[in-house]
Amino acid sequence: MATRALLGELAAAYAQRSGVEVAIESVGGVDAARRVAEGEAFDVVILASDAIARLAGAGHVLAASVVDLVHSGVAVAVKAGAARPDLASEDSVKAAVLAAPSIGYSTGPSGTALLKLFERWGLLPQLEGRLVQARAGVPVGSLVANGEVALGFQQRSELIHLPGIDLVGDLPAAIAIDTVFSAAVCTTSAQPEAARALLAYFASAETAQAKRRQGMEPA
Repeated sequence: MATRALLGELAAAYAQRSGVEVAIESVGGVDAARRVAEGEAFDVVILASDAIARLAGAGHVLAASVVDLVHSGVAVAVKAGAARPDLASEDSVKAAVLAAPSIGYSTGPSGTALLKLFERWGLLPQLEGRLVQARAGVPVGSLVANGEVALGFQQRSELIHLPGIDLVGDLPAAIAIDTVFSAAVCTTSAQPEAARALLAYFASAETAQAKRRQGMEPA
């Protein structure tokens, strides 16, 4: 879901320049990986790099076609108008987490990394009952906007376009959570050369501006 807005923009640009229409289906990463692994027919799949590596190892995508597309960082959001916590240092983020009555995180790789960070801090026992995992395909920012959680952590790209929240900022460098999203041609593709051409465009320098506009950095 973190790449949904970006892929929509890139697919439209590719169609305009090539005349080839591209149908993008955006679902939660766990669901997408499962569907590819079960043999559902897709031409390409875009997921976190570790998930793509697992699919390649199991023979569900063409290993030689794998290409990194973007680096995506985690940002922090609060409900619009709420007090903004200090994110300047690891200690200040830790203090903000401890002070928050509820904390939202995702089902994706950023959520897994966040829980590992809390575990490293030794905070999981203290946070019991305050951690809220968004359902697959549901943006953490929507839980922030409707008041279900006070502090939300998710990919910046999934937060920047949501109404009802204030984007406080990115995590500081010492605890930054960066996900590389990669793409590959699926072994079920009936048109692998067309799929490779699409991925070559998605990974090209031409797309750098769009990637930054959608809150990511080119890989």
